[in-house]
Amino acid sequence: MSSDAVRFSVDGLVHHPLVGRPGKVIAVHLNYPSRIAQRGRAPSKPSYFLKPVTSLAVTDEVAERPAGAELFAFEGEIALVIGTEAWRVPRQDGWTYVAAVTAANDLGVYDLRAADKGSNLRSKGGDGYTPLGPGLIPAADIDPAKLRVRTWVGDRLVQDDSSGTVVFPFGELVADLSQLITLEPGDVVLTGTPAGASVVEPGDVVEVEVDVPGTEHTTGRLRTTVVEGTERLPEFSAQPAVDDHQRAEAWGSAEAAGLPAPFELTDETRAKLQKVAVATLSAQLRKHGYNQLSIDGVRTNKPGNKLIGRARTLRFVPAREDLFRSHGGGYNTQKRAFDALKSGDVLVVEARGERGSGTVGDILALRAQVLGAAGIVTDGGVRDYTTVADLQIPTFSNGPHPAVLGRKHVPWDSDITVACGGATVQPGDVVVGDDDGVLVIPPALLDEVLEAAIEQEAEEEWIAARVAEGAAVDGLYPLTGEWRRRYEAERTGQEGTE
Repeated sequence: MSSDAVRFSVDGLVHHPLVGRPGKVIAVHLNYPSRIAQRGRAPSKPSYFLKPVTSLAVTDEVAERPAGAELFAFEGEIALVIGTEAWRVPRQDGWTYVAAVTAANDLGVYDLRAADKGSNLRSKGGDGYTPLGPGLIPAADIDPAKLRVRTWVGDRLVQDDSSGTVVFPFGELVADLSQLITLEPGDVVLTGTPAGASVVEPGDVVEVEVDVPGTEHTTGRLRTTVVEGTERLPEFSAQPAVDDHQRAEAWGSAEAAGLPAPFELTDETRAKLQKVAVATLSAQLRKHGYNQLSIDGVRTNKPGNKLIGRARTLRFVPAREDLFRSHGGGYNTQKRAFDALKSGDVLVVEARGERGSGTVGDILALRAQVLGAAGIVTDGGVRDYTTVADLQIPTFSNGPHPAVLGRKHVPWDSDITVACGGATVQPGDVVVGDDDGVLVIPPALLDEVLEAAIEQEAEEEWIAARVAEGAAVDGLYPLTGEWRRRYEAERTGQEGTE
């Protein structure tokens, strides 16, 4: 924090003119549906982190982006100021323990998130990283569901949302926190930020206002100017570090961060893959230098059906009694992996080629089908084989086996890089299967390989027609010389008539 920052002290302790010196500042991770949609994860219960009281600041103060950092982000929020000691408060009474609300800016340095491992201590706890104010709105005068929070960066309105949309109402947050933590007068609870929170640069001015539309109740605008730090963190401190994931989170989306659009398996691409044989794709992958992308030893239970989708992964480790007791029962990794499937996913299971146990049965296969998954691939066995085969979802496996999981496997982890049938598979890889077997294709290769495969099949269709007419295969398969010239001439002629 800049040495010029305003500080209020009593007896040498930092105090804020609106809230004094609270015992604690507590912030909610996610609460607004608009922000939850950006994050892609929906909390079933609220979760929190602490911010130091030394992070408090007032309007017209500066906030320092550390030297060497890239991603300094604002989050306009509604702050609750506790007025009465709260301990194990009933849900319906939580709001009565709030004295007032004010505007807050939950500032943070995404470059330091990796070092905090979820605590957010330094990434969001720096001096001046919790501006509050400039005014208070008495809680007794308002309906907590009628508040509005707005944020401006310069002249641009970047956040505008209502407390009536939140997943966890404000009174419920107070009641929830009070079940294990005594809330004391002056404590501050930050209630989450809506969509629009993003990155700011030195020189930007961020303003946050909380009001009740149509009334005179307003906090006024809380102004914070971003400045560039002049001193780098010392060598013994964790250094700023960013990657594209943090950039997307800080800016609010990959698009806002200027990152390339993520790979999507479009309907058009799926339609092309539907027409191309796995054998043809395998030949083209080999021409591109890739010989290790076949998931060997697996066969389909639905001959004639094509498998096309994006990989999700599940890994089993060899059975060990103590590990199965700790990881095999209840809502284990296997069940969580199936429950997490989405439309178009293919669950690829690493079972080390072990055929002496089932790795999926009828209930979990049905769960995958209901969720819209495109298929299941396991290099282990399948229980309830006939019932699974009667489902619509295709399953590629090492064959049937009646034994339960614990005979050979412990469900261990999911959505990591796995080995299945001798092939390395990463989450997001494209998986294609037919009666010949299954291939895994890195997304970056797909377009080039697919177009070449389509061309190869067009050639082979033409060659097959010539063979059916009685032609010998010498020079015809593969196409060379005069046969190649004839094929190219016919193809050019066909294209010219379209």
